[in-house]
Amino acid sequence: MTLLGWSAAADSKEYLKGDQPQRRGYSEAVITEGGKIVWLAGQIAMVDDNGKSLAGDFEGQARQLFKNLDRTMQKAGGKLGDIVQMTVFITDVRNGDRFTQIRREVFGDNFPGSALITITALAAPEGKIEIQGYAVIGGK
Repeated sequence: MTLLGWSAAADSKEYLKGDQPQRRGYSEAVITEGGKIVWLAGQIAMVDDNGKSLAGDFEGQARQLFKNLDRTMQKAGGKLGDIVQMTVFITDVRNGDRFTQIRREVFGDNFPGSALITITALAAPEGKIEIQGYAVIGGK
């Protein structure tokens, strides 16, 4: 793995990047100092903003989940880009590449650290994806 260097974003986080992590849409590490830490509970998204069911729709659930996480972060005083680490659970390994593409759309190239874990099922049987994470708001 080649170290591409440090990248300081406008929010003062430093992203330790490598070739493989960037291809897969995560950072080797996100470095922060100070700030408010937010511990995000695992979330799923079974309906969209209009109340339409997303049962069985991986892409719809993933996109709605990022919208929901952004709303949670706004309630905490931050934004989606403040997430520094996420654990992603998917029920079908074939959705891993699609998730990487969606995450790239959401985060650009300053990705949180991440683990992507394939499991047999979520607590909601129609659920295809769950994300939990940690965020740091402010600091330097």
